[in-house]
Amino acid sequence: MDAFIVGWGHTPFGKHDALDLESLIHEAASQAMAGAGVEGADIEGVWLGHFNSGMVPDGFCSSMILHTDPGLRFKSAIRCENACASGSAAIYSALDAVNSGRCKIALVVGAEKMSALDTQGVTTALGGASYQAEEAGMSFPQIFAQFAQAYANAYEDPAEAMAHIAVKNHSNALRNPLAHMRKSVDLDFCMSVSDRNPLIADPLKLSDCSLISDGAAAVVIAHRDVLSSFQKAVGFRAAEMVSDYLPLSAKRLELFEGPTLAVQRAYQKAGITVSDVDIAEVHDCFTIAELLCVEALGLAERGQGSAVVREGQTQRDGRLPINPSGGLKAKGHPVGATGVSMHVMIARQLLGEAGDMQLGQVPDLGLCLNLGGGAVNSAVSVLEAVKG
Repeated sequence: MDAFIVGWGHTPFGKHDALDLESLIHEAASQAMAGAGVEGADIEGVWLGHFNSGMVPDGFCSSMILHTDPGLRFKSAIRCENACASGSAAIYSALDAVNSGRCKIALVVGAEKMSALDTQGVTTALGGASYQAEEAGMSFPQIFAQFAQAYANAYEDPAEAMAHIAVKNHSNALRNPLAHMRKSVDLDFCMSVSDRNPLIADPLKLSDCSLISDGAAAVVIAHRDVLSSFQKAVGFRAAEMVSDYLPLSAKRLELFEGPTLAVQRAYQKAGITVSDVDIAEVHDCFTIAELLCVEALGLAERGQGSAVVREGQTQRDGRLPINPSGGLKAKGHPVGATGVSMHVMIARQLLGEAGDMQLGQVPDLGLCLNLGGGAVNSAVSVLEAVKG
Protein backbone atom coordinates (compact mmCIF):
# COMPACT_ATOMS: atom_id res chain seq x y z
CA MET A 1 0.00 0.00 0.00
CA ASP A 2 1.12 3.57 -0.66
CA ALA A 3 -0.40 5.14 2.48
CA PHE A 4 1.44 5.78 5.76
CA ILE A 5 0.57 7.23 9.16
CA VAL A 6 3.00 10.11 9.68
CA GLY A 7 1.52 11.87 12.71
CA TRP A 8 -1.12 11.41 15.38
CA GLY A 9 -3.02 13.04 18.20
CA HIS A 10 -5.03 11.68 21.09
CA THR A 11 -6.98 13.43 23.84
CA PRO A 12 -7.42 11.82 27.24
CA PHE A 13 -10.53 9.62 27.26
CA GLY A 14 -13.03 10.27 30.05
CA LYS A 15 -15.76 12.67 31.05
CA HIS A 16 -14.88 16.13 29.74
CA ASP A 17 -17.37 18.61 31.14
CA ALA A 18 -15.40 21.58 29.81
CA LEU A 19 -14.90 20.25 26.28
CA ASP A 20 -17.61 19.95 23.64
CA LEU A 21 -17.38 17.85 20.48
CA GLU A 22 -15.73 20.62 18.46
CA SER A 23 -13.07 21.22 21.13
CA LEU A 24 -12.22 17.53 21.24
CA ILE A 25 -11.91 17.41 17.45
CA HIS A 26 -9.63 20.46 17.39
CA GLU A 27 -7.37 19.15 20.16
CA ALA A 28 -6.74 15.79 18.47
CA ALA A 29 -6.38 17.30 15.00
CA SER A 30 -3.93 19.96 16.22
CA GLN A 31 -1.76 17.33 17.89
CA ALA A 32 -1.72 15.15 14.78
CA MET A 33 -0.82 18.02 12.48
CA ALA A 34 1.91 19.24 14.81
CA GLY A 35 3.28 15.71 15.14
CA ALA A 36 3.44 15.32 11.37
CA GLY A 37 4.81 18.83 10.88
CA VAL A 38 2.05 19.86 8.48
CA GLU A 39 -0.26 22.83 8.22
CA GLY A 40 -3.81 23.02 6.95
CA ALA A 41 -2.64 24.12 3.51
CA ASP A 42 -0.71 20.84 3.14
CA ILE A 43 -3.76 18.67 3.72
CA GLU A 44 -5.93 17.75 0.72
CA GLY A 45 -8.81 15.93 2.38
CA VAL A 46 -10.42 15.51 5.79
CA TRP A 47 -12.43 12.59 7.20
CA LEU A 48 -14.31 12.45 10.51
CA GLY A 49 -15.40 9.24 12.22
CA HIS A 50 -18.44 10.08 14.36
CA PHE A 51 -21.43 7.99 15.43
CA ASN A 52 -23.62 10.44 17.41
CA SER A 53 -27.12 8.86 17.12
CA GLY A 54 -28.52 11.80 19.07
CA MET A 55 -25.81 12.04 21.74
CA VAL A 56 -25.12 15.65 20.70
CA PRO A 57 -27.19 18.00 18.51
CA ASP A 58 -24.37 18.39 15.99
CA GLY A 59 -25.35 16.13 13.12
CA PHE A 60 -23.43 17.86 10.32
CA CYS A 61 -20.06 18.07 12.00
CA SER A 62 -17.36 17.09 9.51
CA SER A 63 -16.52 20.74 8.78
CA MET A 64 -15.79 21.35 12.47
CA ILE A 65 -12.29 20.06 11.71
CA LEU A 66 -11.67 22.98 9.36
CA HIS A 67 -11.53 25.49 12.21
CA THR A 68 -8.40 23.74 13.51
CA ASP A 69 -6.28 25.64 10.97
CA PRO A 70 -7.27 28.39 8.51
CA GLY A 71 -5.53 26.46 5.74
CA LEU A 72 -8.12 23.69 6.00
CA ARG A 73 -10.93 25.92 4.78
CA PHE A 74 -12.51 24.70 1.54
CA LYS A 75 -10.87 21.28 1.77
CA SER A 76 -13.28 18.36 1.30
CA ALA A 77 -14.58 17.13 4.66
CA ILE A 78 -16.54 13.90 4.97
CA ARG A 79 -18.21 12.33 8.01
CA CYS A 80 -18.14 8.52 8.21
CA GLU A 81 -20.65 6.64 10.38
CA ASN A 82 -20.31 2.90 10.98
CA ALA A 83 -21.46 2.56 14.60
CA CYS A 84 -18.49 1.67 16.84
CA ALA A 85 -16.31 1.23 13.75
CA SER A 86 -16.89 4.81 12.57
CA GLY A 87 -13.26 5.76 13.21
CA SER A 88 -11.94 2.85 11.18
CA ALA A 89 -14.44 3.66 8.43
CA ALA A 90 -12.94 7.15 8.25
CA ILE A 91 -9.41 5.71 8.02
CA TYR A 92 -10.52 3.15 5.45
CA SER A 93 -12.09 5.89 3.31
CA ALA A 94 -9.03 8.13 3.58
CA LEU A 95 -6.80 5.22 2.56
CA ASP A 96 -8.74 4.85 -0.68
CA ALA A 97 -8.11 8.51 -1.51
CA VAL A 98 -4.42 8.38 -0.59
CA ASN A 99 -3.64 5.03 -2.22
CA SER A 100 -5.25 6.19 -5.43
CA GLY A 101 -3.01 9.26 -5.48
CA ARG A 102 -5.99 11.62 -5.49
CA CYS A 103 -4.99 12.89 -2.06
CA LYS A 104 -1.33 13.13 -1.04
CA ILE A 105 -1.93 14.08 2.61
CA ALA A 106 -5.13 13.33 4.54
CA LEU A 107 -6.30 14.15 8.04
CA VAL A 108 -8.54 11.66 9.85
CA VAL A 109 -10.22 12.43 13.17
CA GLY A 110 -12.42 10.15 15.25
CA ALA A 111 -14.44 11.82 17.97
CA GLU A 112 -17.42 11.36 20.26
CA LYS A 113 -19.03 13.39 23.03
CA MET A 114 -21.09 10.90 25.05
CA SER A 115 -21.34 12.36 28.54
CA ALA A 116 -23.75 15.12 27.52
CA LEU A 117 -26.52 12.51 28.01
CA ASP A 118 -27.26 10.46 31.10
CA THR A 119 -26.68 6.70 31.10
CA GLN A 120 -30.17 5.93 29.86
CA GLY A 121 -29.83 8.46 27.07
CA VAL A 122 -26.52 6.97 25.93
CA THR A 123 -27.97 3.47 26.15
CA THR A 124 -30.85 4.51 23.90
CA ALA A 125 -28.50 6.23 21.44
CA LEU A 126 -26.21 3.22 21.19
CA GLY A 127 -29.24 1.01 20.65
CA GLY A 128 -29.69 2.81 17.35
CA ALA A 129 -26.87 0.65 15.98
CA SER A 130 -29.02 -2.47 16.23
CA TYR A 131 -31.67 -3.90 13.86
CA GLN A 132 -34.76 -1.97 14.88
CA ALA A 133 -37.22 -4.31 13.19
CA GLU A 134 -36.27 -7.07 15.65
CA GLU A 135 -34.08 -5.54 18.34
CA ALA A 136 -35.68 -2.17 19.11
CA GLY A 137 -35.53 -1.47 22.81
CA MET A 138 -32.58 -3.78 23.43
CA SER A 139 -29.48 -2.30 25.01
CA PHE A 140 -26.04 -3.23 23.73
CA PRO A 141 -25.25 -5.10 26.95
CA GLN A 142 -28.32 -7.20 26.14
CA ILE A 143 -27.11 -7.69 22.59
CA PHE A 144 -23.65 -8.87 23.62
CA ALA A 145 -25.18 -10.96 26.38
CA GLN A 146 -26.64 -12.98 23.52
CA PHE A 147 -23.12 -13.56 22.18
CA ALA A 148 -22.06 -14.79 25.62
CA GLN A 149 -25.10 -17.04 25.91
CA ALA A 150 -24.50 -18.46 22.43
CA TYR A 151 -20.87 -19.15 23.35
CA ALA A 152 -21.89 -20.90 26.56
CA ASN A 153 -24.47 -23.03 24.73
CA ALA A 154 -22.04 -24.03 21.98
CA TYR A 155 -18.83 -24.46 23.97
CA GLU A 156 -18.44 -23.60 27.65
CA ASP A 157 -19.29 -20.92 30.22
CA PRO A 158 -17.04 -17.95 29.32
CA ALA A 159 -17.45 -16.20 32.70
CA GLU A 160 -13.98 -16.92 34.08
CA ALA A 161 -12.23 -15.93 30.84
CA MET A 162 -14.29 -12.73 30.71
CA ALA A 163 -13.20 -11.89 34.26
CA HIS A 164 -9.54 -12.48 33.34
CA ILE A 165 -9.94 -10.12 30.38
CA ALA A 166 -11.36 -7.37 32.59
CA VAL A 167 -8.54 -7.76 35.13
CA LYS A 168 -5.90 -7.65 32.37
CA ASN A 169 -7.27 -4.60 30.65
CA HIS A 170 -7.69 -2.62 33.86
CA SER A 171 -4.11 -3.51 34.78
CA ASN A 172 -2.89 -2.37 31.37
CA ALA A 173 -4.76 0.93 31.68
CA LEU A 174 -2.70 1.81 34.76
CA ARG A 175 0.20 2.37 32.34
CA ASN A 176 -1.85 4.59 30.01
CA PRO A 177 -2.15 8.23 31.11
CA LEU A 178 -4.86 8.77 28.47
CA ALA A 179 -7.12 6.02 29.84
CA HIS A 180 -10.52 6.79 31.33
CA MET A 181 -10.33 4.31 34.21
CA ARG A 182 -6.87 3.80 35.68
CA LYS A 183 -8.03 1.52 38.45
CA SER A 184 -7.21 -2.13 39.06
CA VAL A 185 -9.81 -4.82 39.70
CA ASP A 186 -9.27 -8.36 40.95
CA LEU A 187 -10.57 -11.66 39.68
CA ASP A 188 -12.90 -12.30 42.61
CA PHE A 189 -14.57 -8.93 42.09
CA CYS A 190 -15.06 -9.55 38.36
CA MET A 191 -16.40 -13.06 38.94
CA SER A 192 -18.97 -12.03 41.54
CA VAL A 193 -22.25 -10.13 41.38
CA SER A 194 -22.37 -7.45 44.08
CA ASP A 195 -23.66 -3.97 44.77
CA ARG A 196 -20.49 -2.60 43.22
CA ASN A 197 -20.57 -5.06 40.33
CA PRO A 198 -24.23 -5.58 39.46
CA LEU A 199 -25.57 -7.83 36.74
CA ILE A 200 -26.31 -5.63 33.72
CA ALA A 201 -27.55 -8.24 31.23
CA ASP A 202 -27.10 -11.86 32.18
CA PRO A 203 -24.30 -13.01 32.12
CA LEU A 204 -22.64 -9.59 31.69
CA LYS A 205 -21.80 -7.71 34.87
CA LEU A 206 -20.70 -4.10 35.15
CA SER A 207 -17.09 -5.30 35.08
CA ASP A 208 -17.72 -6.78 31.62
CA CYS A 209 -18.88 -3.49 30.09
CA SER A 210 -16.90 -0.65 28.50
CA LEU A 211 -17.22 2.94 29.64
CA ILE A 212 -19.22 5.96 28.55
CA SER A 213 -16.41 8.27 27.47
CA ASP A 214 -15.68 11.50 25.66
CA GLY A 215 -12.59 11.79 23.51
CA ALA A 216 -10.94 12.14 20.13
CA ALA A 217 -7.98 10.72 18.23
CA ALA A 218 -6.47 11.73 14.90
CA VAL A 219 -3.92 10.59 12.32
CA VAL A 220 -2.26 12.24 9.36
CA ILE A 221 -1.94 9.82 6.43
CA ALA A 222 0.51 10.56 3.61
CA HIS A 223 1.23 9.04 0.20
CA ARG A 224 4.53 7.33 -0.53
CA ASP A 225 5.43 10.12 -2.97
CA VAL A 226 5.76 12.65 -0.14
CA LEU A 227 7.14 10.32 2.53
CA SER A 228 10.60 11.90 2.44
CA SER A 229 9.08 15.00 4.03
CA PHE A 230 8.27 13.17 7.27
CA GLN A 231 10.45 12.04 10.17
CA LYS A 232 8.43 8.92 11.03
CA ALA A 233 6.02 6.63 9.25
CA VAL A 234 3.93 3.56 9.96
CA GLY A 235 2.76 1.63 6.94
CA PHE A 236 -0.31 -0.49 6.24
CA ARG A 237 0.53 -4.06 5.31
CA ALA A 238 -3.21 -4.60 5.01
CA ALA A 239 -6.51 -2.83 5.64
CA GLU A 240 -9.63 -4.94 5.23
CA MET A 241 -13.28 -4.29 6.01
CA VAL A 242 -16.17 -6.76 6.12
CA SER A 243 -19.86 -6.02 6.68
CA ASP A 244 -22.25 -8.76 7.78
CA TYR A 245 -26.01 -8.96 8.20
CA LEU A 246 -27.46 -6.49 10.72
CA PRO A 247 -30.00 -8.76 12.51
CA LEU A 248 -28.61 -10.98 15.25
CA SER A 249 -31.10 -13.62 14.16
CA ALA A 250 -29.35 -13.97 10.80
CA LYS A 251 -26.03 -15.09 12.31
CA ARG A 252 -24.54 -17.80 14.50
CA LEU A 253 -23.20 -15.48 17.15
CA GLU A 254 -20.60 -17.82 18.64
CA LEU A 255 -18.82 -18.07 15.26
CA PHE A 256 -18.02 -14.33 14.97
CA GLU A 257 -17.95 -14.85 11.22
CA GLY A 258 -17.50 -11.24 10.05
CA PRO A 259 -14.52 -10.46 12.29
CA THR A 260 -12.93 -13.82 11.50
CA LEU A 261 -13.23 -13.27 7.75
CA ALA A 262 -11.83 -9.73 8.02
CA VAL A 263 -8.82 -11.06 9.94
CA GLN A 264 -8.25 -13.87 7.45
CA ARG A 265 -8.37 -11.45 4.52
CA ALA A 266 -5.92 -9.12 6.29
CA TYR A 267 -3.51 -11.97 6.98
CA GLN A 268 -3.68 -13.05 3.35
CA LYS A 269 -3.13 -9.50 2.09
CA ALA A 270 -0.20 -8.96 4.44
CA GLY A 271 1.27 -12.40 3.75
CA ILE A 272 1.33 -13.34 7.43
CA THR A 273 -0.24 -15.62 10.02
CA VAL A 274 -1.18 -14.93 13.60
CA SER A 275 2.29 -16.05 14.71
CA ASP A 276 3.75 -12.98 12.95
CA VAL A 277 1.61 -10.49 14.89
CA ASP A 278 3.39 -8.98 17.90
CA ILE A 279 0.65 -6.79 19.37
CA ALA A 280 -3.09 -6.24 18.86
CA GLU A 281 -5.70 -3.72 19.87
CA VAL A 282 -9.11 -5.39 19.59
CA HIS A 283 -12.69 -4.36 20.21
CA ASP A 284 -13.54 -5.27 23.80
CA CYS A 285 -16.74 -3.23 24.09
CA PHE A 286 -17.73 -6.13 26.33
CA THR A 287 -15.35 -8.77 27.62
CA ILE A 288 -17.09 -11.48 25.60
CA ALA A 289 -16.11 -9.54 22.46
CA GLU A 290 -12.40 -9.80 23.31
CA LEU A 291 -12.75 -13.53 23.95
CA LEU A 292 -14.36 -13.95 20.54
CA CYS A 293 -11.65 -11.75 18.99
CA VAL A 294 -9.00 -14.09 20.43
CA GLU A 295 -10.55 -16.87 18.38
CA ALA A 296 -11.09 -14.65 15.33
CA LEU A 297 -7.37 -13.82 15.37
CA GLY A 298 -6.56 -17.53 15.26
CA LEU A 299 -4.93 -17.70 18.69
CA ALA A 300 -7.31 -20.55 19.50
CA GLU A 301 -9.76 -22.84 17.75
CA ARG A 302 -13.49 -22.22 18.12
CA GLY A 303 -14.50 -22.63 21.73
CA GLN A 304 -10.90 -22.86 22.97
CA GLY A 305 -10.21 -19.17 23.57
CA SER A 306 -10.92 -19.34 27.29
CA ALA A 307 -7.86 -21.49 27.90
CA VAL A 308 -5.64 -19.07 25.97
CA VAL A 309 -6.91 -16.18 28.10
CA ARG A 310 -6.62 -18.02 31.41
CA GLU A 311 -3.06 -19.11 30.58
CA GLY A 312 -2.03 -15.46 30.15
CA GLN A 313 -1.20 -15.69 26.44
CA THR A 314 -2.81 -12.27 25.83
CA GLN A 315 -1.02 -10.52 28.71
CA ARG A 316 1.67 -7.86 28.11
CA ASP A 317 4.35 -10.55 28.33
CA GLY A 318 2.30 -13.27 26.65
CA ARG A 319 2.33 -14.89 23.23
CA LEU A 320 0.28 -12.03 21.72
CA PRO A 321 -0.29 -8.96 23.93
CA ILE A 322 -3.86 -7.76 23.42
CA ASN A 323 -5.03 -4.29 24.42
CA PRO A 324 -1.92 -3.08 26.27
CA SER A 325 -3.61 0.35 26.18
CA GLY A 326 -6.41 -0.92 28.45
CA GLY A 327 -8.77 -1.43 25.53
CA LEU A 328 -12.29 -0.10 25.35
CA LYS A 329 -12.91 -1.72 28.72
CA ALA A 330 -10.61 0.62 30.67
CA LYS A 331 -9.07 3.08 28.19
CA GLY A 332 -12.62 4.10 27.25
CA HIS A 333 -14.93 3.87 24.28
CA PRO A 334 -15.90 7.24 22.76
CA VAL A 335 -17.54 5.47 19.85
CA GLY A 336 -16.35 7.45 16.85
CA ALA A 337 -12.84 7.80 18.26
CA THR A 338 -12.21 4.13 19.00
CA GLY A 339 -10.93 2.92 15.63
CA VAL A 340 -8.58 5.88 15.22
CA SER A 341 -7.36 5.45 18.79
CA MET A 342 -6.44 1.83 18.07
CA HIS A 343 -4.25 2.95 15.16
CA VAL A 344 -2.57 5.60 17.30
CA MET A 345 -1.84 3.12 20.07
CA ILE A 346 -0.33 0.58 17.68
CA ALA A 347 1.69 3.22 15.80
CA ARG A 348 3.23 4.44 19.06
CA GLN A 349 4.18 0.88 20.04
CA LEU A 350 5.75 0.13 16.65
CA LEU A 351 7.92 3.25 16.87
CA GLY A 352 8.86 2.69 20.50
CA GLU A 353 6.99 5.82 21.58
CA ALA A 354 4.35 4.31 23.88
CA GLY A 355 5.90 5.48 27.15
CA ASP A 356 4.90 3.39 30.16
CA MET A 357 2.69 1.27 27.87
CA GLN A 358 5.64 0.23 25.71
CA LEU A 359 6.15 -3.50 25.49
CA GLY A 360 9.54 -4.84 26.58
CA GLN A 361 10.53 -5.51 22.98
CA VAL A 362 9.43 -3.05 20.32
CA PRO A 363 6.96 -4.98 18.13
CA ASP A 364 7.43 -5.38 14.39
CA LEU A 365 3.82 -5.98 13.37
CA GLY A 366 0.65 -4.71 15.02
CA LEU A 367 -3.01 -5.38 14.33
CA CYS A 368 -6.19 -3.37 14.94
CA LEU A 369 -9.59 -5.11 15.01
CA ASN A 370 -12.47 -2.63 15.33
CA LEU A 371 -16.12 -3.73 15.32
CA GLY A 372 -19.32 -1.88 14.60
CA GLY A 373 -22.63 -2.98 16.11
CA GLY A 374 -23.17 -6.65 16.91
CA ALA A 375 -20.13 -7.72 14.86
CA VAL A 376 -21.84 -6.18 11.83
CA ASN A 377 -18.86 -4.19 10.56
CA SER A 378 -15.34 -5.49 11.08
CA ALA A 379 -12.25 -3.46 10.18
CA VAL A 380 -8.74 -4.91 10.41
CA SER A 381 -5.43 -3.13 9.84
CA VAL A 382 -1.98 -4.70 9.92
CA LEU A 383 0.66 -2.05 10.61
CA GLU A 384 4.47 -1.90 10.54
CA ALA A 385 7.03 0.80 11.22
CA VAL A 386 8.89 1.89 8.10
CA LYS A 387 10.57 5.11 9.25
CA GLY A 388 11.45 6.64 12.58
